[in-house]
Amino acid sequence: MPLSSAFRPVSFTDLPGWLEDDCGPAFEAFRRSAFRVLEKSYRTGSLGIDCAAFGSAYAEARLSPRLDKAAAHAFFERHFTPCLVEPGNGAERGFVTGFYEPEAAASPARTDRFRFPLYARPDDLVDIDDTNRPDGLDPYLAFARQTVDGIVEYYDRGEIERGALAGCGLEFAWLEDPVDVFFIHVQGAARLRMPDGQMRRVTYAAKSGQRFSGPGRILADLGEIPLAAVTMQSIRAWFRAHPGRVDEILWQNRSFIFFREAPVDDQSLGPVAAAKVPLTPGRSMAVDRLLHTFGTPFFIDAPELTGFEGRPFRRLMIAQDTGSAIVGAARGDLFAGSGDAAGEIAGVVKSAADFYALVPNALLAGRTP
Repeated sequence: MPLSSAFRPVSFTDLPGWLEDDCGPAFEAFRRSAFRVLEKSYRTGSLGIDCAAFGSAYAEARLSPRLDKAAAHAFFERHFTPCLVEPGNGAERGFVTGFYEPEAAASPARTDRFRFPLYARPDDLVDIDDTNRPDGLDPYLAFARQTVDGIVEYYDRGEIERGALAGCGLEFAWLEDPVDVFFIHVQGAARLRMPDGQMRRVTYAAKSGQRFSGPGRILADLGEIPLAAVTMQSIRAWFRAHPGRVDEILWQNRSFIFFREAPVDDQSLGPVAAAKVPLTPGRSMAVDRLLHTFGTPFFIDAPELTGFEGRPFRRLMIAQDTGSAIVGAARGDLFAGSGDAAGEIAGVVKSAADFYALVPNALLAGRTP
């Protein structure tokens, strides 16, 4: 697969703030992917950054201990060439948002206080691709329901929350607030504080398959919140003020997420995400999985973004997750960390940004800055 012309080679001296960024934590995130690919290679995205081309960089990373700032810079400069990513669709710049791992009180059983469940993956949920997609099924759907009469679209959010899966025994944790449950769905992971003091980590297992419709856009279209003022915090505030309309709004997002337990030994790290490694706060990023290849380093220049450590955001990130709303070559979701403080950061991240993919040198033969 040829490398896409969406990548325009530049030099490291063209990256604003490259030398000021301490790339050591990004190297550690990259190193986790280097060990993961020993089990299974990442799928190559359609823009052509072949996972196999990371071979020499991954091999060195597996042999290297934690690197200081200078050594981390030297590592990435030795193995990669930065390429400005063309956003496409006439856009001049890319766009970043933020996500985090929520933390919430929960119970392993339903009680008067804890009434809203998280669900494990159902047995009748099947993965769909071109080999088993029945005629007439929406080509967008990557999951569906196996029935005795064949494969059909899976139950959507409203149907499930009205009882479509009642009696299946899939509920494995219960929360006290349906809005908390929804935002755990949006973030795709959570830390759950159980009554006995135990902390359980859960992460994405599968989804019902329908398209994601964000409540912020729905509320803006209804004239409830100005689009420019839509943040996680403003959405939560609206739901607190209108508890009787929560289902009305949330059921318009038909997509529903199923979860599995995924313990992480290092509590400083985030959940195990789509790239099958724990996310690194401030250094892992969700990308469009169809276009990009997990493990790819991206230098993000978002000078208007100051939520992370109060400085203009110019730092190296590693592609280690994805999401339904993350669509496009220059579109990213920055992992802010875990808990309420990280949520305060992630909830307001909306910024234009320039994306520089660090492309393995072997893929750029004949293309120079």
